[in-house]
Parts: sequence; C-alpha cells; structure tokens
Amino acid sequence: MTTPAPLFHCDHTLCELRTGLELVQDEVAAALAAHGYEDGAMFAIRLALEEAIVNGFRHGNRSDPTKCVFFRATIDSVSAEFEIEDQGPGFDPRMIPDPTEDDNLEIPSGRGVMLIKAYMTEVEYVRPGNKLRMRYAKLRA
Repeated sequence: MTTPAPLFHCDHTLCELRTGLELVQDEVAAALAAHGYEDGAMFAIRLALEEAIVNGFRHGNRSDPTKCVFFRATIDSVSAEFEIEDQGPGFDPRMIPDPTEDDNLEIPSGRGVMLIKAYMTEVEYVRPGNKLRMRYAKLRA
C-alpha cells in the first residue's frame, strides 16, 4: 500500500503576470500529479487558474504594475481549493453579459468567468468581488 501524498498548501503574492502565472501553474501541476489527479482534471484546473489570475491582473488591478494578485491553494487527494484576490475595487459577476447569447457573441468579455464556472465544482466571488474562491472536487474511483 502506498502512502498518500501530504496535503499541499501554498500562498503567493504575484506581482507580475507572466512569472507569477508560471510559478503557480508549475507548483499546482506537480501537486495535482502527486495526488493522482487525471489529465482532464489537471487541464480544467490549469485553465480555470489561468483565467482567474489573468482576470485579476487585467480587469481587477486594471493592469496597474504597482498592484499584485494574491494566490492561495490547498490540494489533497479529494479536492483542490484555490483563492485568488486582486487589489481592485471588485465587481458584480451577475453583471457580466452571457457570452453564449447571440447579442454577445462578438463581445470578448465574460468568457473567462464562464469557463471557470464550467470547469470548477464550486465558484464563489466574495464581496466586493475582488476575491474568487473555487474548488475542484476529484471524482472517486
């Protein structure tokens, strides 16, 4: 019988999009693999994290180079939980137009939030809307 991987936990202050995203993606991918997540789950989580972090920098912080995005992750063999918080004023996710409606097909906004909701098991925007909590529940075999 193999010993389960220990709980993975990390906290990062990301002050630059490209290097911060790469650091997070690499650490999370290694932790997911160590906890037996399948390729499909790893793809879903990677995409949701990328959308959330990019949104934090570009929309939340309005690409202000003096502002950072805070990242927290906890991963075990049952679920992966993430928190992404930007330094912006927040937003109301209910006000984002549905990108699948005919009138909005040409509008580039809203697709990231839609993908996050589609791929993650639970998604919560904490008021005032500058903090995102999301969870991926691993299916048990």
